[in-house]
Amino acid sequence: MSDGEFHGVFPYLVSPIRESGEVDDAVLARLCDDLIGAGVHGLAPLGSTGEFAYLSPAQRRRVIEVTIEAARGRVPVVAGVASTTTADAVAQARGAERMGADGILAILEAYFPIPDDGVHAYFEAVAGAVGIPVVIYTNPNFQRSDLTLPVIERLSRVPNIRYLKDASTDTGRLLSIMNRVGGRIRVFAASSHVPACVMLIGGVGWMAGPACVAPRQSVELYELCRRGDWAAAMEKQRPLWALNQAFAKHNLAACIKGGLALQGYAAGAPLPPQAPLSAEGIEDVRRALAAIGAL
Repeated sequence: MSDGEFHGVFPYLVSPIRESGEVDDAVLARLCDDLIGAGVHGLAPLGSTGEFAYLSPAQRRRVIEVTIEAARGRVPVVAGVASTTTADAVAQARGAERMGADGILAILEAYFPIPDDGVHAYFEAVAGAVGIPVVIYTNPNFQRSDLTLPVIERLSRVPNIRYLKDASTDTGRLLSIMNRVGGRIRVFAASSHVPACVMLIGGVGWMAGPACVAPRQSVELYELCRRGDWAAAMEKQRPLWALNQAFAKHNLAACIKGGLALQGYAAGAPLPPQAPLSAEGIEDVRRALAAIGAL
């Protein structure tokens, strides 16, 4: 359904997995429908919150299928593609496009360090395999081989690499990226950034797990930023940032699944060997959600 122009709030969806190993279609579909009803601008299955690194190929495919079916063309679906090999990433991207994804969130997994030329070649190959927009993902805190500014600049000249989701904690890095790519790539913030600040310097929105449990509040913040009402945006941002801080303190997937459980979604626990949210974590998330009216 997408015209290729992504903006606004894209919740990173959780992947609810039953004990049998099957995706809980009903829980995921209900979550997608409720998020769209709350006004989000897109859905992003198989991001970090979606535990892409812990899912089997069949589980990944089903999460994408259910999300696309639930979206019913109302908002774009940007599907996560992650692998340690270029060939597998290309196959995943083509599969997601065939299923009806509107965009690809391209993630590089690496066991051994990869030089800049290899990083560039990986993302260029994924983009070249599909005809839909690609969001490249960078997370210096977790990735063995990250996207450097020179690589991002080179990738910005690949026609359908049009967005970047940055999960660093360095807002100055975001501004450096924007200055360097000259508008060829638009930047989405992550939960590690203050979204209002990213919007102020030219971001187009944020892709983040916390929007799963605070969609209405996230959309309201985005609309205030888009109107340039920065005073009101910061009033909205401050309590929302406390939610981000709670998530930063604990495992992200556990926090989002725990928060969804508090809201009545049987999203389950994070996949082992990750640990479920502790009693302290549940209370931290409860307090943060209550403070923003999300319970």
